[in-house]
Amino acid sequence: MNTMTLLSACTKGGIATVVKINAQGPLKQRLISFGLMKGTEVKMLECALNKSTYEIKIGNMNIALRKEEAELIEVSNVR
Repeated sequence: MNTMTLLSACTKGGIATVVKINAQGPLKQRLISFGLMKGTEVKMLECALNKSTYEIKIGNMNIALRKEEAELIEVSNVR
């Protein structure tokens, strides 16, 4: 599948490639400092919908994102 979707729509265990980060200012800088940038491959580890949080793996690092942050990240090549 090569269509763009939001990171928040990925399912547990899914791997996707970051296409665009629609965040601004300090949030965008924070995400980039974690290694989350265009072309980066991310793996969805956990989707805690009741708490509205997502745990993703970027390289060797695991980070947690709030739902509103995950909805700012466009991904493709979801598998």
